[in-house]
Amino acid sequence: MDKPTSAAPKLGQVVSVARVDRWSINFRLKELNIPCTCPADGTLRVDVNHPIALLLVNSVVRRFTGPREDSVDWLERCWESHLVSSATS
Repeated sequence: MDKPTSAAPKLGQVVSVARVDRWSINFRLKELNIPCTCPADGTLRVDVNHPIALLLVNSVVRRFTGPREDSVDWLERCWESHLVSSATS
């Protein structure tokens, strides 16, 4: 006798995020064309098939879950490196 299968197949890897953030992260990842889903079990599942997709998932999750100060520091470092590279050109 065959074992019954679930109606919704499990997609990719489980990303550990707070339930309050998972829908926002899910929406942003879909905007970036990264396959993901929020099943009823409360998880966020993401299908990552390329290194760039993995970097995008990491970036999106950090944006929603990291402290604001980390984002500000990162942005300031980007601006500084842009200014340094522009000055040496």
